[in-house]
Amino acid sequence: MCFGFDGASELNKSLEGKKNLNRRNFLRGALAAGAGAGLAVAGASSAMAAPGGHPGHGLGGKPGKGRKVPPGLISIQLYTLRSIMSGDGVDATFEALADYGYTKVELAGLYGRTPEAMRAYLDELGITPSSSHDGISNSPAALQAKIAGAVTLGQTYMNVPYLASSVADDWRRWADQMNAEAAVAQKAGIKYGYHNHAHEFTTDLGGGLTPWEVFTSRLDPKLVHLEVDLYWAVTGGVGVGAADPVQFAIDVITDAPQKVLEYHVKDRDAAGGFADLGTGTIDFARIFDAHPVKLYAVENDQPDVTALQTAEVGYNYLRELRF
Repeated sequence: MCFGFDGASELNKSLEGKKNLNRRNFLRGALAAGAGAGLAVAGASSAMAAPGGHPGHGLGGKPGKGRKVPPGLISIQLYTLRSIMSGDGVDATFEALADYGYTKVELAGLYGRTPEAMRAYLDELGITPSSSHDGISNSPAALQAKIAGAVTLGQTYMNVPYLASSVADDWRRWADQMNAEAAVAQKAGIKYGYHNHAHEFTTDLGGGLTPWEVFTSRLDPKLVHLEVDLYWAVTGGVGVGAADPVQFAIDVITDAPQKVLEYHVKDRDAAGGFADLGTGTIDFARIFDAHPVKLYAVENDQPDVTALQTAEVGYNYLRELRF
């Protein structure tokens, strides 16, 4: 579940609609209250484990690999911190993120501030809101306001956080509108992207056609990039019965005509729920080695202990990871 969207619910609905899904291959895993239910393939934990049998962590990476995520490419999706982002907690949270080492954040709203006020405050902390989640605009004026805000904030990226429908024409229409919006954003120096959940891979729009296939065939690669949420891409692989869900996610990334410029780095526990980075099953080193990106945003829809601990653990994990 990313900003404003119950992704697990959409996944479950899409799986209900699939006619040829062999549900005997799946185990139900409970997420925290309000997060819905995840799905895990029996044996998927071993498939998602790092080479050498160390699930998910990848610290040390593959033999001979020594790359690290540069600190300037680490961000955090502020939806992770929503429980403490109100009143005086907004400033305290941003100050804590700066102390942990974050120099970038992905915005999920402005917490009652204007773009100018948010930019001035974050400048004092040495933090850049390099990305944001913004829905498709409902008017040309709304689009212009959205882009103007992104420019004021100093953003590099803006991403549509979710879309959901079982009608193929809806996805075609959305793709066409995103192409049009991206062309305007590009003129303002903003890169325009789409952020996935799992239902884009599991929803049958008819004849086996999926939303992901519609989008990747219709979104203009010169205008629209992808922000791939790794938890949801892996979960999508689980949902379609992929033998190796991590390889499914890698194929999603490398086969797309669009550039994959950003990741949501979010871990998945053995039961299919959310996990703090390094405590779950996803082999991030394997994914990063296959395709490095320009921005790695820490995220956990349901932090394990506290939101700030998730933020600190996530930053440290990405700084220590080798791939």
